[in-house]
Amino acid sequence: MRLAALFLLATVTTALAAPFRNQTRGCASHVTAEEASAIEAQFATDFASAGLVDSVSLLAASIPVAWHVVYQSTSTSGGYVSDSAIASSISAMNSHYSGSGISFYLASTTRTSNPTWFKSANYGNSYQTAMKKALHTGGANTLNVYTVGFSDGTLGYATFPWSYSGNPTDDGVVILHSTVPGGSATNYNQGKTLTHEVGHWLGLYHVFQGGCSGSGDYVSDTPPQSTATSGCPSSQDSCSGGGVDSIHNYMDYSYDSCMNQFSQGQISRATSQSATYRGI
Repeated sequence: MRLAALFLLATVTTALAAPFRNQTRGCASHVTAEEASAIEAQFATDFASAGLVDSVSLLAASIPVAWHVVYQSTSTSGGYVSDSAIASSISAMNSHYSGSGISFYLASTTRTSNPTWFKSANYGNSYQTAMKKALHTGGANTLNVYTVGFSDGTLGYATFPWSYSGNPTDDGVVILHSTVPGGSATNYNQGKTLTHEVGHWLGLYHVFQGGCSGSGDYVSDTPPQSTATSGCPSSQDSCSGGGVDSIHNYMDYSYDSCMNQFSQGQISRATSQSATYRGI
């Protein structure tokens, strides 16, 4: 059903949102306005072909989570994420997505001692590919979460739903182990890196996608925003007109303490994307 051109485009835009410690949340790769335009045109076709309607945003979905702990030692600093930390992460994510109709539950947990993957697996490289090929489970509706120890300051990255059919094994979210609730990643330890990356996995762009012109993040109730937010300012308005920036939105780059909302438009988009490409 999807065009071959979209498959090629998806390989370029599969992973995103690799935030960085000690500065602001930056990206491993970006979706350009041209790429987004092609993706959205295909999405409109696929949504209609699936016989879906706008009321899909009212549907409830419970998503199974396959959590993969990759560690280098059995200490917390070595990446050994405990069962209680995993439970806290899913509980936090359910709180962040409350009111959306989307919820998550732990379906399985694996623990793999592999110092190389722990330190070196990152967006697009051979280590993360090997890790995912060995550990990935389930279909398009299963959220695979991998916790690793990024050595370059990355906080996480994710795949988009439209990329699944082109590379099912690559599907999922990879996050820094210390971003779980109570972790040691300063300013990013309330579990909201996972929430942010899962937003991408559900089909959401950053709120600053596209800048001040064009279609932005393809959500009508998030104001145009030209730049990512750093820290937690009292207010920010990077585009004239349209309203102040969404500094409290989970799809911005603010500190975890600053993030507390999705918009109704984002919820509608996430459910429509998930219904179209994930069968959720």
